[in-house]
Amino acid sequence: MPSDTKRICGPADETRAPLDENKIKQDREKHVVIDGKRQDGRTCDEIRKFFVRANAVTQAKGSAYIETGKTKIICSIYGPRESLRKQEFRMKGKLTCEINYAPFSCKKRRSPVRDSEEKDLSNIIKQALEPAIILEKFPKAQIDIYIMVLENDGNVLSGAINCATVALVDAGIEMYDLVIASSLVQSIDNTLLDPLCTEESNEEVCGLVTVAFLPVLNQISVLNMDGELSLNRTNQAIQRCIEGCARIYPVIRHCITEHTKRTIKEPELSA
Repeated sequence: MPSDTKRICGPADETRAPLDENKIKQDREKHVVIDGKRQDGRTCDEIRKFFVRANAVTQAKGSAYIETGKTKIICSIYGPRESLRKQEFRMKGKLTCEINYAPFSCKKRRSPVRDSEEKDLSNIIKQALEPAIILEKFPKAQIDIYIMVLENDGNVLSGAINCATVALVDAGIEMYDLVIASSLVQSIDNTLLDPLCTEESNEEVCGLVTVAFLPVLNQISVLNMDGELSLNRTNQAIQRCIEGCARIYPVIRHCITEHTKRTIKEPELSA
C-alpha cells in the first residue's frame, strides 16, 4: 500500500507526555468547584464585577447597558404611549416586555426567530417589574421594554432585570421601588452566586434560583427556580439571593444618582 506523502509520521517508539492538557481542562469543566475555587477563580459567594450605564440608546425614551463579567445586555424603553384603539379602555397602563438573544451572543449561533426560552424570559421579566411600576399613572397607555443580549456568559435573567430597572428610571417612569435581581446555582455540595454559563449547564448542578427583590419595600416580586431542591435548600437559596441583591443594590443606586446629577446639570450648562 503506498504511503501518505502529505503526512509526517512520528517515530514508531514515540511516548505521550505525562500531562494531558485536554484531560485537565475537561476535569476543570466537569467540576464546578475545585479546591474552593470556581472556574474563573472566584469563591462560591463572590459575584462578578459589573458595569452599569444609563442612557445608552439615544433614540429611546430610556435605556441602559450592563456588563456582568462577559455577559452584556442592553435595554430600551419606549412609552408611555397610547394603546391601540381596538383594545378596551383600561384604568391601569399595560407593560410589555421582549427579550432577544443576538445570533452571535452564544457559543452556538442562535436563530434570529424567537424561541420558547426567550418568550419564557420575557414573561418572567414582566412579572418582576410590574409590581414596582405605578401603572395607575398611565391609563389607556402602554410601556414597551426591549432587551437585547449581546453576549451570554450566564446570569442573563437577573442581569436583564437589573438593566431594565435602570432603563425605566432613565425613562422617567414612576416606580414604587427599584427591582434588583440575583441568581445562584445549587450544586451537590456548593451554592454558587452569579453563575457562569458553564456552571448553569453543569451536570453537578441540582437547581438554578433567581430572585427579583424590592429592597425598600422588602418584598419579592419574582421567584424563579429550575431543577429540584429540598425545602431547606430552597429557603437557603432564597436568602442567599436576597443577600446578593443587597450587594448589587448600592451599585445600581449609585449609577442612577450619578446619571440624575448629570441630567440636571446639562440644562444648566446649555442655559
